[in-house]
Amino acid sequence: MKKQILALTAALGMVAALAPAAQAGTLEDIKARGKFICGTMGTAEPFSFQDPKTRAIVGYEVDMCQAVADSLKVPLELKLIAVEARIPELVAGRVDLIAANLGWTPERAQQIDYSFQHFASLQKVLARESDKDLKSPADLAGKRVSAVRGSSSEAGARKHIPNVETVTFKDPSGAFLAVQQGKVSGFVISELNAVKFKAQAANSPVPVKLLEPALFLEPWGMGMRKGDTEFRNHVNKVLTDMDASGQADRIYDKWFGMDTLYKMKREFKIAEITG
Repeated sequence: MKKQILALTAALGMVAALAPAAQAGTLEDIKARGKFICGTMGTAEPFSFQDPKTRAIVGYEVDMCQAVADSLKVPLELKLIAVEARIPELVAGRVDLIAANLGWTPERAQQIDYSFQHFASLQKVLARESDKDLKSPADLAGKRVSAVRGSSSEAGARKHIPNVETVTFKDPSGAFLAVQQGKVSGFVISELNAVKFKAQAANSPVPVKLLEPALFLEPWGMGMRKGDTEFRNHVNKVLTDMDASGQADRIYDKWFGMDTLYKMKREFKIAEITG
Protein backbone atom coordinates (compact mmCIF):
# COMPACT_ATOMS: atom_id res chain seq x y z
CA MET A 1 0.00 0.00 0.00
CA LYS A 2 2.83 2.32 0.93
CA LYS A 3 4.48 1.67 -2.45
CA GLN A 4 1.22 2.52 -4.23
CA ILE A 5 0.94 5.80 -2.31
CA LEU A 6 4.54 6.69 -3.17
CA ALA A 7 3.95 5.87 -6.83
CA LEU A 8 0.80 7.98 -6.88
CA THR A 9 2.62 10.87 -5.21
CA ALA A 10 5.41 10.68 -7.76
CA ALA A 11 2.92 10.61 -10.63
CA LEU A 12 1.08 13.64 -9.27
CA GLY A 13 4.38 15.44 -8.87
CA MET A 14 5.23 14.73 -12.50
CA VAL A 15 1.84 16.04 -13.65
CA ALA A 16 2.34 19.18 -11.58
CA ALA A 17 5.78 19.69 -13.08
CA LEU A 18 4.44 19.30 -16.59
CA ALA A 19 1.37 21.47 -16.06
CA PRO A 20 3.04 24.87 -16.72
CA ALA A 21 4.47 23.58 -20.02
CA ALA A 22 1.09 22.20 -21.05
CA GLN A 23 -0.57 25.51 -20.26
CA ALA A 24 2.02 27.62 -22.01
CA GLY A 25 0.69 29.23 -25.18
CA THR A 26 2.33 29.50 -28.58
CA LEU A 27 3.30 33.14 -28.04
CA GLU A 28 5.23 32.17 -24.92
CA ASP A 29 6.88 29.29 -26.78
CA ILE A 30 7.99 31.58 -29.59
CA LYS A 31 9.34 34.17 -27.16
CA ALA A 32 11.31 31.55 -25.22
CA ARG A 33 12.67 29.96 -28.41
CA GLY A 34 13.48 33.25 -30.13
CA LYS A 35 12.08 32.25 -33.52
CA PHE A 36 8.74 31.56 -35.21
CA ILE A 37 8.39 28.16 -36.91
CA CYS A 38 5.88 28.09 -39.76
CA GLY A 39 4.97 24.86 -41.50
CA THR A 40 4.48 25.11 -45.25
CA MET A 41 4.58 22.78 -48.23
CA GLY A 42 7.42 24.08 -50.39
CA THR A 43 6.02 22.32 -53.46
CA ALA A 44 2.90 24.38 -54.17
CA GLU A 45 3.65 27.29 -56.51
CA PRO A 46 2.83 30.15 -56.02
CA PHE A 47 1.97 29.56 -52.35
CA SER A 48 5.30 28.07 -51.24
CA PHE A 49 7.94 26.73 -53.60
CA GLN A 50 11.65 26.79 -54.27
CA ASP A 51 12.89 29.75 -56.28
CA PRO A 52 14.94 28.18 -59.11
CA LYS A 53 17.54 30.96 -58.95
CA THR A 54 18.05 31.47 -55.21
CA ARG A 55 16.90 27.98 -54.04
CA ALA A 56 15.03 29.76 -51.24
CA ILE A 57 11.42 28.84 -50.42
CA VAL A 58 9.19 31.73 -51.50
CA GLY A 59 5.53 32.37 -52.20
CA TYR A 60 2.25 33.87 -51.06
CA GLU A 61 1.97 31.87 -47.86
CA VAL A 62 5.66 32.36 -47.10
CA ASP A 63 5.03 36.11 -47.17
CA MET A 64 2.09 35.59 -44.80
CA CYS A 65 4.36 33.66 -42.42
CA GLN A 66 6.95 36.43 -42.66
CA ALA A 67 4.34 39.02 -41.71
CA VAL A 68 3.52 37.06 -38.56
CA ALA A 69 7.23 36.71 -37.71
CA ASP A 70 7.74 40.45 -38.24
CA SER A 71 4.84 41.22 -35.90
CA LEU A 72 6.54 39.10 -33.22
CA LYS A 73 9.96 40.64 -33.93
CA VAL A 74 11.63 37.25 -34.29
CA PRO A 75 13.23 35.42 -37.23
CA LEU A 76 11.11 33.14 -39.41
CA GLU A 77 12.00 29.47 -39.75
CA LEU A 78 10.16 27.51 -42.43
CA LYS A 79 9.55 23.81 -41.96
CA LEU A 80 8.51 21.92 -45.08
CA ILE A 81 5.71 19.44 -44.50
CA ALA A 82 3.68 17.06 -46.66
CA VAL A 83 -0.08 17.48 -47.07
CA GLU A 84 -0.95 14.56 -44.80
CA ALA A 85 1.53 15.73 -42.12
CA ARG A 86 0.14 19.24 -41.72
CA ILE A 87 -2.16 18.70 -38.76
CA PRO A 88 -0.01 16.03 -37.02
CA GLU A 89 3.03 18.34 -37.13
CA LEU A 90 1.00 21.18 -35.64
CA VAL A 91 -0.68 19.12 -32.93
CA ALA A 92 2.68 17.61 -31.94
CA GLY A 93 4.09 21.11 -31.45
CA ARG A 94 6.77 20.83 -34.09
CA VAL A 95 5.49 23.98 -35.81
CA ASP A 96 3.79 27.06 -34.37
CA LEU A 97 1.44 27.56 -37.30
CA ILE A 98 0.67 25.92 -40.62
CA ALA A 99 0.30 27.96 -43.80
CA ALA A 100 0.09 25.12 -46.28
CA ASN A 101 -2.89 25.25 -48.64
CA LEU A 102 -5.12 24.50 -45.67
CA GLY A 103 -8.73 24.54 -46.80
CA TRP A 104 -11.39 24.74 -44.11
CA THR A 105 -13.38 21.60 -43.43
CA PRO A 106 -15.64 20.75 -40.46
CA GLU A 107 -13.46 17.75 -39.67
CA ARG A 108 -10.26 19.78 -39.53
CA ALA A 109 -11.97 22.50 -37.49
CA GLN A 110 -12.60 19.91 -34.78
CA GLN A 111 -8.87 19.24 -34.52
CA ILE A 112 -7.35 22.69 -34.92
CA ASP A 113 -8.24 26.38 -34.91
CA TYR A 114 -8.23 28.42 -38.10
CA SER A 115 -7.16 31.99 -38.63
CA PHE A 116 -9.31 34.36 -40.63
CA GLN A 117 -9.56 33.49 -44.31
CA HIS A 118 -6.37 34.58 -46.08
CA PHE A 119 -7.25 33.00 -49.44
CA ALA A 120 -10.34 31.65 -51.18
CA SER A 121 -9.83 28.83 -53.65
CA LEU A 122 -12.15 27.68 -56.40
CA GLN A 123 -11.70 23.93 -56.77
CA LYS A 124 -11.92 22.79 -60.38
CA VAL A 125 -11.48 19.65 -62.45
CA LEU A 126 -9.00 19.11 -65.28
CA ALA A 127 -9.77 16.55 -67.98
CA ARG A 128 -8.19 15.59 -71.30
CA GLU A 129 -9.22 17.82 -74.17
CA SER A 130 -9.91 14.71 -76.23
CA ASP A 131 -12.63 13.50 -73.81
CA LYS A 132 -15.47 15.30 -75.57
CA ASP A 133 -18.13 13.66 -73.39
CA LEU A 134 -16.74 15.39 -70.30
CA LYS A 135 -18.12 18.92 -70.13
CA SER A 136 -18.82 19.47 -66.43
CA PRO A 137 -17.83 17.86 -63.13
CA ALA A 138 -21.22 16.11 -63.09
CA ASP A 139 -20.09 14.05 -66.09
CA LEU A 140 -17.50 12.37 -63.86
CA ALA A 141 -20.14 10.53 -61.82
CA GLY A 142 -19.04 6.92 -61.32
CA LYS A 143 -15.60 7.57 -62.85
CA ARG A 144 -12.07 7.77 -61.43
CA VAL A 145 -10.48 11.11 -60.56
CA SER A 146 -7.09 11.96 -59.09
CA ALA A 147 -6.24 14.30 -56.23
CA VAL A 148 -3.41 15.00 -53.81
CA ARG A 149 -3.53 12.56 -50.90
CA GLY A 150 -5.07 14.05 -47.76
CA SER A 151 -6.15 17.25 -49.51
CA SER A 152 -9.54 18.89 -49.31
CA SER A 153 -9.70 18.39 -53.09
CA GLU A 154 -9.80 14.66 -52.44
CA ALA A 155 -12.58 15.04 -49.85
CA GLY A 156 -14.46 17.52 -52.06
CA ALA A 157 -14.39 15.14 -55.02
CA ARG A 158 -16.06 12.42 -52.95
CA LYS A 159 -18.60 14.89 -51.58
CA HIS A 160 -19.60 16.63 -54.81
CA ILE A 161 -19.24 13.94 -57.52
CA PRO A 162 -21.67 11.00 -57.17
CA ASN A 163 -20.09 7.55 -56.89
CA VAL A 164 -16.67 8.87 -57.77
CA GLU A 165 -13.54 6.83 -57.13
CA THR A 166 -10.58 8.90 -55.95
CA VAL A 167 -7.03 7.90 -56.81
CA THR A 168 -4.58 9.85 -54.66
CA PHE A 169 -0.98 10.90 -55.16
CA LYS A 170 1.69 12.46 -52.97
CA ASP A 171 2.01 15.59 -55.11
CA PRO A 172 0.06 17.46 -57.83
CA SER A 173 2.46 16.44 -60.60
CA GLY A 174 1.71 12.76 -60.09
CA ALA A 175 -2.04 13.39 -60.01
CA PHE A 176 -1.84 15.42 -63.22
CA LEU A 177 0.24 12.77 -64.99
CA ALA A 178 -2.47 10.22 -64.19
CA VAL A 179 -4.94 12.32 -66.22
CA GLN A 180 -2.60 12.64 -69.18
CA GLN A 181 -1.88 8.91 -69.13
CA GLY A 182 -5.58 8.06 -69.06
CA LYS A 183 -5.44 6.34 -65.68
CA VAL A 184 -8.19 8.67 -64.41
CA SER A 185 -10.82 10.79 -66.13
CA GLY A 186 -10.25 13.98 -64.15
CA PHE A 187 -7.95 15.74 -61.69
CA VAL A 188 -9.45 17.82 -58.86
CA ILE A 189 -7.25 20.73 -57.79
CA SER A 190 -7.34 24.44 -56.98
CA GLU A 191 -8.09 26.76 -59.86
CA LEU A 192 -4.65 28.35 -59.67
CA ASN A 193 -2.81 25.08 -60.08
CA ALA A 194 -5.30 23.98 -62.72
CA VAL A 195 -4.51 27.10 -64.78
CA LYS A 196 -0.79 26.37 -64.48
CA PHE A 197 -1.11 22.73 -65.54
CA LYS A 198 -3.40 23.65 -68.42
CA ALA A 199 -0.87 26.17 -69.72
CA GLN A 200 2.00 23.68 -69.41
CA ALA A 201 0.08 21.05 -71.35
CA ALA A 202 -1.15 23.40 -74.11
CA ASN A 203 1.56 22.33 -76.59
CA SER A 204 1.95 18.78 -75.33
CA PRO A 205 0.57 15.63 -77.00
CA VAL A 206 -2.18 15.58 -74.36
CA PRO A 207 -3.71 19.04 -73.87
CA VAL A 208 -6.26 19.42 -71.08
CA LYS A 209 -9.36 21.49 -70.37
CA LEU A 210 -11.10 22.92 -67.33
CA LEU A 211 -14.57 21.58 -66.60
CA GLU A 212 -17.10 24.23 -65.58
CA PRO A 213 -18.60 25.22 -63.24
CA ALA A 214 -16.20 25.00 -60.29
CA LEU A 215 -16.72 21.95 -58.10
CA PHE A 216 -16.77 24.01 -54.89
CA LEU A 217 -15.38 27.16 -53.24
CA GLU A 218 -12.97 26.58 -50.40
CA PRO A 219 -11.86 29.19 -47.83
CA TRP A 220 -8.26 28.80 -46.69
CA GLY A 221 -6.91 29.75 -43.30
CA MET A 222 -3.72 29.26 -41.32
CA GLY A 223 -3.88 26.50 -38.73
CA MET A 224 -3.11 26.81 -35.02
CA ARG A 225 -3.40 24.50 -32.04
CA LYS A 226 -6.89 24.14 -30.66
CA GLY A 227 -7.88 26.58 -27.92
CA ASP A 228 -4.85 28.90 -28.14
CA THR A 229 -7.02 32.02 -28.21
CA GLU A 230 -4.23 34.49 -27.54
CA PHE A 231 -2.16 33.34 -30.50
CA ARG A 232 -5.19 33.07 -32.78
CA ASN A 233 -6.20 36.63 -31.92
CA HIS A 234 -2.68 37.84 -32.62
CA VAL A 235 -2.53 36.18 -36.04
CA ASN A 236 -6.00 37.49 -36.93
CA LYS A 237 -4.93 41.03 -36.01
CA VAL A 238 -1.88 40.70 -38.25
CA LEU A 239 -4.13 39.65 -41.13
CA THR A 240 -6.73 42.40 -40.61
CA ASP A 241 -3.98 45.03 -40.29
CA MET A 242 -2.48 43.79 -43.58
CA ASP A 243 -5.89 44.08 -45.21
CA ALA A 244 -6.45 47.61 -43.91
CA SER A 245 -2.98 48.85 -44.89
CA GLY A 246 -3.04 47.42 -48.41
CA GLN A 247 -0.21 45.00 -47.68
CA ALA A 248 -2.49 42.01 -48.32
CA ASP A 249 -3.35 43.40 -51.77
CA ARG A 250 0.31 43.95 -52.61
CA ILE A 251 1.25 40.42 -51.62
CA TYR A 252 -1.68 38.99 -53.60
CA ASP A 253 -0.78 41.00 -56.72
CA LYS A 254 2.87 39.94 -56.41
CA TRP A 255 1.93 36.26 -56.77
CA PHE A 256 -1.42 36.24 -58.61
CA GLY A 257 -1.86 39.65 -60.24
CA MET A 258 -1.81 40.90 -63.82
CA ASP A 259 1.98 40.57 -64.14
CA THR A 260 1.82 36.84 -63.35
CA LEU A 261 0.68 33.72 -65.18
CA TYR A 262 -2.64 33.81 -63.29
CA LYS A 263 -3.71 37.43 -64.00
CA MET A 264 -6.23 37.41 -61.18
CA LYS A 265 -7.77 40.14 -59.06
CA ARG A 266 -8.37 39.61 -55.37
CA GLU A 267 -12.12 39.33 -54.89
CA PHE A 268 -12.18 38.03 -51.32
CA LYS A 269 -11.61 39.86 -48.06
CA ILE A 270 -9.74 38.69 -45.03
CA ALA A 271 -12.56 37.64 -42.73
CA GLU A 272 -13.63 35.00 -40.25
CA ILE A 273 -14.34 31.59 -41.73
CA THR A 274 -17.93 30.77 -40.87
CA GLY A 275 -18.09 27.32 -42.42
